[in-house]
Amino acid sequence: MIALCAGYTIILQVQQMPQGQNRLDIVIYEEDYLTRALLQEWLSQAGYRVRVGRTHDANLDRPADLVIVNVYMPKDAGAQWVRDIQAAHPDTPIIAISGQFRSGLCACGATAQALGVRQVIAKPIIRADLLDAVRGIKGAPD
Repeated sequence: MIALCAGYTIILQVQQMPQGQNRLDIVIYEEDYLTRALLQEWLSQAGYRVRVGRTHDANLDRPADLVIVNVYMPKDAGAQWVRDIQAAHPDTPIIAISGQFRSGLCACGATAQALGVRQVIAKPIIRADLLDAVRGIKGAPD
């Protein structure tokens, strides 16, 4: 706790991150700032390394263990990013997210297969669903 002036106090909470040499490296392509920040926060708190893909460029500057892409973006950029990532990094698993997806196992499986991704998650995203999807693809962080 830090006391600045009379009547003002700042309380800083620091979470201990899981230790490990091989934490997964996850790249997020999401145009909405708030959604992107929320995904980063959830994944970071779970012990994953998270970086944000460069806007309008799906070329990964270095390989990732997993990519999360919003596939309903202006001008079909998300679907194109999926194709570009698959072409450049065919072994990198992809989770597609979108507000246009329908919930339910049948719809999600068919949509994932049509897109060529490992899994789809409908927005609004639930934290537990996101973490379950990541763990299901790549396992828990070390």
